Amino acid sequence: MSQIDKASRRQKIKDRSRAQVHGTESKPRLCVYRSLSQVYAQLIDDDNGKTILSVSSMSKENKALEGTKTEVCRLVGMQIGEKAGAKGITNVVFDRNGFRYHGRVKALADGAREAGLVF
Repeated sequence: MSQIDKASRRQKIKDRSRAQVHGTESKPRLCVYRSLSQVYAQLIDDDNGKTILSVSSMSKENKALEGTKTEVCRLVGMQIGEKAGAKGITNVVFDRNGFRYHGRVKALADGAREAGLVF
């Protein structure tokens, strides 16, 4: 399977799930993106088109994280859960962004749940 086929397949999946997943100010969308080496998570208010907060494995506080990619994803999930809790956000809608819900995406979701997010 070529890279173009994979990208277009993921885009179709993403479009289908995005039609059902919508974030509001009180219940934002937790959007996850994973590259080959990094992971990014954002809380997005789709009504106003604003990103409420974001955490990534590239941020300054996470540069020194040790462990496997899955362990780092879990820690990033815990960080976004803690930051959301500090802003008073407890309920979110999970957007896997076209990625399968296993491995690193699942680890990030589990970390966010451990930190107190409900989805």
